[in-house]
Order: sequence, then C-alpha cells, then structure tokens
Amino acid sequence: MKQLLFFIMLIPFFVQSQIYKKSEPFTHTYSIVALDEETGEMGVAVQSHWFSVGSLVIYGEAGVGVVATQSLVNPSYGPKGLALMKQGLAPQQALEALLMNDEGQAYRQVAMLNKDGLTATHTGKLCIDEAGHKRGKNYSVQANMMLKNTVWDAMARAFENTSGKLEHRLMAALKAAEREQGDIRGQQSAAILIVNPTATGNSWQDVKMELRVEDSENPIEELERLIKVHEAYDFMNKGDMAMEAGNSQEAETMYLNAQNLFPENIEMQYWYAINLLNNKDFDKAEPILKSIFEKDNNWKTLTSRLLKSKILTISSETLKKVLDL
Repeated sequence: MKQLLFFIMLIPFFVQSQIYKKSEPFTHTYSIVALDEETGEMGVAVQSHWFSVGSLVIYGEAGVGVVATQSLVNPSYGPKGLALMKQGLAPQQALEALLMNDEGQAYRQVAMLNKDGLTATHTGKLCIDEAGHKRGKNYSVQANMMLKNTVWDAMARAFENTSGKLEHRLMAALKAAEREQGDIRGQQSAAILIVNPTATGNSWQDVKMELRVEDSENPIEELERLIKVHEAYDFMNKGDMAMEAGNSQEAETMYLNAQNLFPENIEMQYWYAINLLNNKDFDKAEPILKSIFEKDNNWKTLTSRLLKSKILTISSETLKKVLDL
C-alpha cells in the first residue's frame, strides 16, 4: 500500500519528465549544499565559468531544503526536488524518483539536502571529468569539469574545518575549490542562497540571504564582498526597526555595528548621526553630518524632511544648528 501511495505521489512528476533535451544549459560547476546544525539554516552556494549560474543551479525553500542541479543542468530538479521533499520524501527518495524517468540522467549532477541534514547526491557517469562528489554530516559537495579531481575533497575539508555563520562556511568551500584551480575554464559567476529552518509563508522572512554575481573576473571575491555588505545592511534594517519602535538607543547600536563594517559608507554614517541627534548628542553628530553635507548637500535637504515623518525628533533650534553646518 505504501509503495502504491508513493507512485501515485510521483505521477505529476513523471508526466512532466521529458524536459530539457536540446535546450539543456551547459552549466558545469562546483557547489555545496549544507545545513547549519545550530541555527537550522540551509544553504547552497555555487561558482562556474558560466553566466548567471545562480539562476539555473541553486534552489531552496524554508522548512524544506536546498538543491543544486548542474552539469548538463535540468533546472526542473530544483523545484521538483523541493516539492517531493516537502511531501515527506527523503532526499534520496526524491532524487531517485526524478532520475528514474530522466533520459539524460547520465549527464546530471545533483545534490539535495533537507531540513534534517539528510543528503543525496548523483554524479552521472557521462559528466565531464574531473567529476565527483563527497558527502559528510549535514553537507554534500559536488563538482564537474574541474581541472583536478582534488576539488570536492578540498571543499569538504574546508567546510568541516571552518566555524562561524553558514555563509562563511559555504564561502570557505568555494574558495577551497579555487585553490585547487576549480573549473578547468576559469571563473565567471557565483551565487549563494540561505533559507530559514521554518517557513512563515512570507518570502522576505523565509530567505535569509540570496546573492548573485552574474558576470565577473573574480566572482567569489565579489560574492564575499556582497556577503559583508549584506551583513552590514542587516544591522541597518534592525536599526530602522528599532527607530520605528522608538528605541533610539538600540537603533544607534545597530547603525554603529553597520558603520563598523563599512566606515566609508555615507548612508551608514548618516543614519548613525541622525540617531545621535535623537539621543540629544549633537556634539558627536556634528562632525559626521558636516562631513556628509560637504560631500553631498542633498543629505542636508533630506534631514529637514525627516521631522515630518517623526524619524528625526529634535527641536527647531537644533534643526537650525544642523542645517547651518
């Protein structure tokens, strides 16, 4: 009876199985899927000598899992794999279900990971050498068309031996692949996607991070920079929420954290200074705002508009002092 229910569940996927034959993108690459055991976050990261690799290879859904589908890529493995795991299939069951009715499965390289950290990986026998994968606790790394067959082992070691946030561990794996000279063709694009352990139904809450470098001579370096920017603006967003809640002290702390990551960023300097004004610390805000206004007077115009929105709560006397800077 269980087997019958299993195959009934798969009927919609079999009906749509004859997909991507002549139009299969030639996306050879290396990638990692992984779970952060402490936070429950699930992530997938990828790099390839191919334009916009993130739009084809990586997929994820909060509370479900993540998928990387590459080589002669069949993008349907992403949404279909997530749908099957959401229905309760283990990653291995979901992957086997999709492979069994795919005439091009010998050219596929696919990795799936679910919210429990279970993984499944397939490297088709016709994937271009060097091709292989390695699975460990809460992760799988996979690569094809590499210069050397040491790439996936190096990625695994880097992930296992790196501590900290999931995004930093994923990036460590990508950088390890490049130290082994990675894709035989070089670099072009990279991407990272991290989803939360539980779903809220709101995409803006379910996705922690989704960043892409579409075309670059140094995509991994650029992706790492964007991750740092993302972290800084996460502090900015928390500062905005604190400001909205009327907690100017908390907002000041969050804006200062952001500014510490990017001290040269005018926007981060500005909102930190605005909170100093709200906290009645004009002397500390004065040199910051003066420097900003000298670079771009539009920030001064913006300052006078903040009172109407009650984002800036200062007296008319203090406002005059600010505008006279």
